[in-house]
Amino acid sequence: MAGASDTEVLVIGGGAIGLTIALRLADDGRAVTLLEPNEPGSGASYGNAGTIAEYAIIPVGTPGVLRNLPDLLFSRVSPLSVRKAALPTLFPWLLRFAYESLPGPMRRNVAALAPLLAEASAGWHELSAQIGAEDLFRHNGCVYAYTSMRDFKAAEADITLRGTYGIAQELLSSDALSRLEPQLPPFEGGAVLFPGAMSMTDPGEAMRRLAVAVTQAGVRILPRRAIRLERQSTGVRVTTPEGAITARRVVIAAGAHSRALVAQAGERVPLDTERGYHIEFDMPTPLLSRPVSPTSRGFYMVPMQGRLRIAGLVELGDLAASANERRFAQLEEGARTFFPDLGKPDRSWLGFRPSMPNSVPVIRPVRGAPDVILAFGHGHLGLTLAPVTARIVRDLVAGRAPAN
Repeated sequence: MAGASDTEVLVIGGGAIGLTIALRLADDGRAVTLLEPNEPGSGASYGNAGTIAEYAIIPVGTPGVLRNLPDLLFSRVSPLSVRKAALPTLFPWLLRFAYESLPGPMRRNVAALAPLLAEASAGWHELSAQIGAEDLFRHNGCVYAYTSMRDFKAAEADITLRGTYGIAQELLSSDALSRLEPQLPPFEGGAVLFPGAMSMTDPGEAMRRLAVAVTQAGVRILPRRAIRLERQSTGVRVTTPEGAITARRVVIAAGAHSRALVAQAGERVPLDTERGYHIEFDMPTPLLSRPVSPTSRGFYMVPMQGRLRIAGLVELGDLAASANERRFAQLEEGARTFFPDLGKPDRSWLGFRPSMPNSVPVIRPVRGAPDVILAFGHGHLGLTLAPVTARIVRDLVAGRAPAN
């Protein structure tokens, strides 16, 4: 080892969150090392819906979800489900999720998410320019579409709540949605357009450019897995299969893999895993011009470079089990409801989201251990909140009070 400290800051995790944190710390002149056992940005940062969802202030847990929780969790076709084999270990998380879905906690969680999301688009404008990825972004909004007036009525409270936080929304009739996206079938309940939302045409390519920018900024990226973390008088020692690294500060940004490392740092967090799915259909001409989410289905239909991606669903489970083929079939059946002439999917993907019961990410030092900073638990918002999270972590490392 090269003395008391091998690096000033060690970032554990090379998804969108970890990469952006590493870049911002390097911008501040820090000596940064990043650990990522897989290709940087190849997990949930690649497989998502590509939306910069500044409008998504409503957490997964709401009173409406709580009322229907048993049916949602155990229906074979629900957009929110649980792997039965994982139920015993998930039970404490589910109890906490039920509490966070009550009206008071839900409103508190909205109030925590809203200021973070308010900075998301500005953060990505800056970051995309820095990494040379401006050509990978659309700026024509995203759509929530309602298959029935009943679905729209059920969403009215959420629409009103978003309005109180100043989120731009345009209500579209069924005819107006058809003019906006003429390839879609009629949606009886109309839609909500979020006109200020951005989306990516290729999240994987955006992650590749981000990783290149991180390396060019002087960050050392090591293809290693962190297996143990110990706080010592000389710094924080992180053990990998290839040896140990000592750092003055460690940032845990390992997504769904973060929980064990946090426990070793001296704190327990109610983090668990959402298993996210997508399928893709190759096509030369997009069927849509922006991401559209049929809300009752729980997924996004996203036009990407040379393909249509159907991404979403919430399956609570674990990191070890193989893909649930029923979820791929569910996405395929849902896609054909709106585009009956689609062929067979050209590819499918399973990834893991780090999920907190309240949908609010953990971005702070470990309690009583300011040399270990937590940056995980973003659920569906990891891509969206990467620049915001990086700014907060940069301020924490510098000893400045974050704005949020």
